[in-house]
Amino acid sequence: MSCLFPSSTASVLRLTNIMIPAFLLASLIFGVCAGVDVPNTFPHAYPGMPTTAFGTDWQKYFQVTEPLLPNATQPLTRSFAGNVGVNRAGHPNATLFFWAFEKKNGSLTSNSTTDPWIIWLNGGPGASSMIGLMTENGPIHVTGTYSIVLNNFSWHQLADTFWIDQPVGTGYSTSDTTGYVPDEDQMGEDFVGFLSNIVKIFPSLAKRPLYLMGESYAGTYIPYITKTIFSTPKPPVTLKKISIGDGTMGAPAVFEELPTIITIETYPQLINYDPEVYNYFKTQEHLCGYDLNLTYPQSGHFPTLRDPFTTIEEGASLLVAADRSRNRNAKYKSAVAAFKASKAATNLNKRDLQSPEDLERRESWKRDIAGRPNGTLDPFYGCFLFEEMWDYALNFTFPWALGGEDVYDIPDGLNPEVPADPTVFMNDARIRAALHAPTSKDWTFEFQYPFGGSSGANEFGDPSPEPMTFLSDLATNASARGVGIVFYSGNDDSLVAHRGTEVVIQNMTFGGVQGFTRKPSTPFTDDDGNFAGIVHQERGVTYALFQGAGHTVPQYVPAAALAFVRDFVIGSNITGLVDSNAGTVSGGEDPKLAQDILPGESLIYFGDGSSGKTTASTVWPSATVAAWNAFIATATATLPGSAPQGTGSSPPPVNAAVDLRCSRSWLWALGVGSISMLTLV
Repeated sequence: MSCLFPSSTASVLRLTNIMIPAFLLASLIFGVCAGVDVPNTFPHAYPGMPTTAFGTDWQKYFQVTEPLLPNATQPLTRSFAGNVGVNRAGHPNATLFFWAFEKKNGSLTSNSTTDPWIIWLNGGPGASSMIGLMTENGPIHVTGTYSIVLNNFSWHQLADTFWIDQPVGTGYSTSDTTGYVPDEDQMGEDFVGFLSNIVKIFPSLAKRPLYLMGESYAGTYIPYITKTIFSTPKPPVTLKKISIGDGTMGAPAVFEELPTIITIETYPQLINYDPEVYNYFKTQEHLCGYDLNLTYPQSGHFPTLRDPFTTIEEGASLLVAADRSRNRNAKYKSAVAAFKASKAATNLNKRDLQSPEDLERRESWKRDIAGRPNGTLDPFYGCFLFEEMWDYALNFTFPWALGGEDVYDIPDGLNPEVPADPTVFMNDARIRAALHAPTSKDWTFEFQYPFGGSSGANEFGDPSPEPMTFLSDLATNASARGVGIVFYSGNDDSLVAHRGTEVVIQNMTFGGVQGFTRKPSTPFTDDDGNFAGIVHQERGVTYALFQGAGHTVPQYVPAAALAFVRDFVIGSNITGLVDSNAGTVSGGEDPKLAQDILPGESLIYFGDGSSGKTTASTVWPSATVAAWNAFIATATATLPGSAPQGTGSSPPPVNAAVDLRCSRSWLWALGVGSISMLTLV
């Protein structure tokens, strides 16, 4: 497996006055880059397993007959679960694990050819889709007390729904030691092989319209799966629409670094509403060439963005990469439970952010950047703007400075988080047997997926080109086949922020035109009439931005997400649809929503999530917010620097002496905190 960044050959790296010995560098390299232990796993043959090839006789075997929730007030619909092979020659133990819930009893085994069905995929790479089932959009959820409850907003109420662990070896899926997919092309072939077997078990699925949905790194999986389906002469399923939430369709620079300024404008609390700090990040954005200009319609494709690893010293890249892992791999938690706990708090105390110590540290940071020549790229962070933004908040901004940080959900400063872990449930011997799950492995949230790797691999070790490189061709083929495309984002997600998705759309040609021709600005609501966000539709492509949602949208706004899937994914709601002939948009256009941002929440939550005792900080005075609003109105009307927007200027040579300015955060990189592989769930 390839490393995420170049290894250092220096015996000592000097960071200001900190000496890092070679053995520590080696441990950093090993902790972040080293190949993972690749297990040999295989399905378990439970009593009653057919000895025949996959067919309808397997339905009885896969049916989950044991009661999962004996104390539930209402029964669950029938479900089916187990491992199904991917038909890869020489790898009989390469299987995918599925858990499918019927919309109503008998619907999955009926002869219908018109009822829709859904597949849901989580990302990672290496994250189990049972995370989605049990914390997002499935019929049962794990709570902060580790109990299992029913979810009233489960998507199986709309259609028979499959949650599938993939690629092979993920979650309860299995693989021999040489069977893990080397790239996304093999992943797509495996998935289509799996589908060819599933339709033998449930024959009606071959003709029924399939809605292939997922989030995060599934933004890479789904385009490759779709491409494979399109290239298969007789595909096993009838694909109707694909839907990607907070997805990684572009390179990491696109979905992670580029949106930093938009994230700050959405949540200026991250920088204490400080114009000086904002101007600094704005300049850094321009120097990196990340200030792309989105126009409607878009004219011309965007340039390839600078890889941030090329903008910093090799030794600094070790620390940045370690910090990136620390930022993203905070334990996965139930955002629904966190929000319920935090919003239920009645005592919303205020706290003064302007302690003398904090003020002096911030002023010292400002003096440091002011002492450098204008237009200088930070020598330590380079174009790792996302990392620098969060390091600033963790060092200088309450409540994040207390240690609570959730890159998936900006306003969540809980520390520790509300626990919501289905591991105990999924590995319970009774549940394992009921789901016909393998006994050769334990179920885990996620693991570092062992792609084949290459010199051109991304930071996850995946050597495949990002889908952004072929989305225009995919859209052309989708249009010819009547397959719709849906993208959506949570406004509070900083890890895969909505700006990256908008860049992907505006760089993509569909219906013969590049990007949307009108800026998304049409409001949509949930079933109670509450504002849910912005929706826009043109030429077979739909985009939605959800207010109050983090990275995993169905967790944060379950009612709005369920209504959106019903109305805009499976349904044909025309709200936000552009009529190019009339020059109008169904549902109208709100000028207040036709901005680059949807303002974030005013409350930032903090406290002990494990106990449910939380408080909310609203300490920024109204005068501070008003001053910021006046400043940002002017700041966003002009751009810093003399180079044309979006082109960026070449960074100056990186200084040999690297400034380690955010010391507390970098303690993680120096081994004080755990270093593990970043994950996009």
